[in-house]
Amino acid sequence: MTGRFDELTKIPAEPAMRLLAGANARLAVRLPLPATAGVGQVLDGLAAAGGYVDMLRLLSVALPGRERVWWACLAGRDLCAGAEPPRTLAAAEAWVFRPGEETLAAVAQALEAAPPEDDLSLCALAALYADGRLGGGHLAEMAAPPGGAAAAAFGVNVMALECHGPDLAAAADVLIDRAADIARGGSGRGVPAREG
Repeated sequence: MTGRFDELTKIPAEPAMRLLAGANARLAVRLPLPATAGVGQVLDGLAAAGGYVDMLRLLSVALPGRERVWWACLAGRDLCAGAEPPRTLAAAEAWVFRPGEETLAAVAQALEAAPPEDDLSLCALAALYADGRLGGGHLAEMAAPPGGAAAAAFGVNVMALECHGPDLAAAADVLIDRAADIARGGSGRGVPAREG
């Protein structure tokens, strides 16, 4: 263990493979680790193997709902590059700061009004499905697709890779370290690019 993924206190102390299975996700990189290996141990193994996309996938599954949405929103801000954020991103951010029926309804409205080319609808979708339900109101009685919120957060983070330069490893490290900071209780903001 390198220590890079120690003290991820907001991530459940469950085997990484169990979290992935519950979200209907799997890793492309095979690691010589027991099925009981925790998220930090698997992230260390993936880092050593250069499995950056798998690291993003695992973090999207392992982060709790609200933290996952915030991570997606930060990636969404990367994609906006200082421009006015679309309503979908703004609604998802509002839900993170004040989760509840009112902000969840605003997320659903933003999704309904979003044009097809709004890639940041993924942020709103992550918020809508964050608690494992299809949304608020009567939709709260129905389960969201397994791993739906994680897939949305993963998607927006994969798109944000290009915002951090042409080197895949360096770009992924920014997003991965951001997620690790959030998993430790930080804001994920101000995570510097990693050296070498």
